[in-house]
Amino acid sequence: MIYYTMRALLIGRFQPFHNGHAELVKYAIDKYGEVIIAVGSAYDSYTPHNPFTAGERYLMIHRALAEIKIRDYYIIPVPDINRYGVYASHVADLSPKFDIVLSNNPTIKEIFEKDGFDVEGTPLFEREKYSGTEIRRRMAEGKEWQNLVPDAVAKIIKELGGEERVKRLYKSL
Repeated sequence: MIYYTMRALLIGRFQPFHNGHAELVKYAIDKYGEVIIAVGSAYDSYTPHNPFTAGERYLMIHRALAEIKIRDYYIIPVPDINRYGVYASHVADLSPKFDIVLSNNPTIKEIFEKDGFDVEGTPLFEREKYSGTEIRRRMAEGKEWQNLVPDAVAKIIKELGGEERVKRLYKSL
């Protein structure tokens, strides 16, 4: 018997990887079988908007997915190129083959469809609550944020001194 799995591409910065992202990965696996998690802005770190390195985000995603026993995924770093006209081919060049792009971002939708890729919107899992911006704001203000990320991610952020890093970076705003 031949088993064919579709592969979905999910692009994000994952600053940090949170419970909404974990739900989105589960959705992609359930619907398509495999998911490629493209870690965008891979070269950007130690800024208020992107406090964590690509390697730190890779580790967060890997451990969070292991915690919920998800195995059918790939993680790829994607550096910004600031040229939307070639961004879809840039991502495709760095990635295993994919059948569909999952995104609610209108720009991502437009640039991938322009290059012939199918793009599907996704459910939003409590978007106002599960937002990297909101989580980083809470870290910066010393408020509760750990319940918004998988336990493995909270542990990694603690080990990295990530909350203190975010507080320091937000002071520069």
